[in-house]
Amino acid sequence: MSRALILFCHREMCLEGPARVRLNESDIAFKQVFAGDGNPEPSKPSYTHDMNPLEAKRCTVMGLGRFGGGLGVTRWLLEQGCEVCVTDMATEASLTEALASLRPDIDRKRVRLALGGHDVNDFTDTDLVIANPAVPMPWDNPYLQSAAAHGIPISTEIRLLVERLDRTRVIGVTGTNGKSTTASMIHHVLTRTGSRSILGGNIGGSLLPSIADVEPTTWIVLELSSAMLYWLGEVHGESGWSPGTAVITNIAPNHLDWHGSESHYRQCKDNITRWQLDQDLVIRGDHISKRATPIPIRIPGSHNQTNALLAVMTVARATGLSPGRAAEALSDFAGLPHRLEAVGDEGRFFNDSKSTTPEATVLAVEAFAPRTSRVHLIAGGYDKGVSLEAIARLGSRLGGLYTIGTTGPGLAAEATGHAVSCGDLATAVEQAVHRMKPDDLLLLSPGCASWDQYDHFEARGEAFRSLVLTQSGSMGSDSTAPTRSLSEPTP
Repeated sequence: MSRALILFCHREMCLEGPARVRLNESDIAFKQVFAGDGNPEPSKPSYTHDMNPLEAKRCTVMGLGRFGGGLGVTRWLLEQGCEVCVTDMATEASLTEALASLRPDIDRKRVRLALGGHDVNDFTDTDLVIANPAVPMPWDNPYLQSAAAHGIPISTEIRLLVERLDRTRVIGVTGTNGKSTTASMIHHVLTRTGSRSILGGNIGGSLLPSIADVEPTTWIVLELSSAMLYWLGEVHGESGWSPGTAVITNIAPNHLDWHGSESHYRQCKDNITRWQLDQDLVIRGDHISKRATPIPIRIPGSHNQTNALLAVMTVARATGLSPGRAAEALSDFAGLPHRLEAVGDEGRFFNDSKSTTPEATVLAVEAFAPRTSRVHLIAGGYDKGVSLEAIARLGSRLGGLYTIGTTGPGLAAEATGHAVSCGDLATAVEQAVHRMKPDDLLLLSPGCASWDQYDHFEARGEAFRSLVLTQSGSMGSDSTAPTRSLSEPTP
């Protein structure tokens, strides 16, 4: 009989390569099952379903999304020979761009549109319902409830994907902050060191259409939102699923508008490890020792050091690669657009539009320590029902705080120090640039979602980039081209 042991490494490892960085592994936990003879029990691939085509022939996709979040699963269902009904609360006029690539199948009657609202019959007279994870509180959604009451299976794009993957080759990354950067770092290290890796989930669009390209040795790195993890739990009669390697950056209250409570949010995040097997890997950000020597990377901030250490330790544990080689591979990681992205060539303007939580904003400001008194911060946006007190407390430490969006007036009133309620981004940039001294920095790190004023955080970041280049009079060598969202990230 095998016996399960949870091992904690307490040794310091000296990274190989020119950086000679020392990582303290003291609290990196991992699980390993040893058989009676002391040899590791082999990993067992775990599938919820096999790789046969879907039995369903008529499918309803609930939520195409203005940015095509449902496009990938719709295309994949069509490839399986399904007839697809795409239903969305948005009108056809507002979905023009997302519908363009489906137009040939619409014309051939393989895709039927039900837009501008939902019809319960589309959820009860079908073989399968695919719910967009952006749909809030799906357990209370009347259309999904009707489907369930009629015995119609309900799934999501992410579940259809993971059911067709060898979970031992999946590295799942979640957390309140840093999950996109950490997942991208892991993918970067894998590819730079010769492994075949595919990045997806809540970043980069659906992987379902390219699932045929996944080879047995391919690593799949998935950024998993709390909404995705809800759907990977035991819902609608499905078995729970967790990746073979789970990475948790940090957990703090967020997306209460979607989950309804902090406890539900945390429960969903816990799904990333809830159904792991004994030989699986768990690596948490709070296990990284504060004594670890920093890894040389191009992007600023202690939080990015934590992200880098997580990425290095994850790849080392999952693949057996030496931490030294993993760290060296990160040396040319340039970061992600809208995540502390430098705008222009002056080194004074930073676009952190991806910051949609107060904790992320605090981390962004701290990245410029000890120069925080020279930072002019633009914050505020859509109200997710989360306290912004942490941002308000920054006010007295900053060169200035300029608030925007729905939460702007309240944030400015609560803030200490110099705070101005500007309303919109253009006014905030103008006010900040007018007050900035030669050595000051301007940072967009809203701490809120963008949906009250922009379609998505990328649009907000691109607007900031344009405004800064105009206001500063510098067309610079802005090396990061504007990005276009393939799918709206979910919570």
